[in-house]
Amino acid sequence: MNRRTTVSANSESLAILEDEARRRGESLSNVLAEAVFEKANAILAARRPRLGLGRSTDGSSAAKT
Repeated sequence: MNRRTTVSANSESLAILEDEARRRGESLSNVLAEAVFEKANAILAARRPRLGLGRSTDGSSAAKT
């Protein structure tokens, strides 16, 4: 589900995105939605824990079982 909102951005950034939208033959709205989606995914990826739990099949932990 898409939601509408107002975005404030500097003129230079918007000009770049407007040019990209024209180049692709898409609306600025589509390019902005893509940028928001990519930024949200980057934030989520940065929040994920970087440590994992696992079990070795060799070494001292495997020898104990």
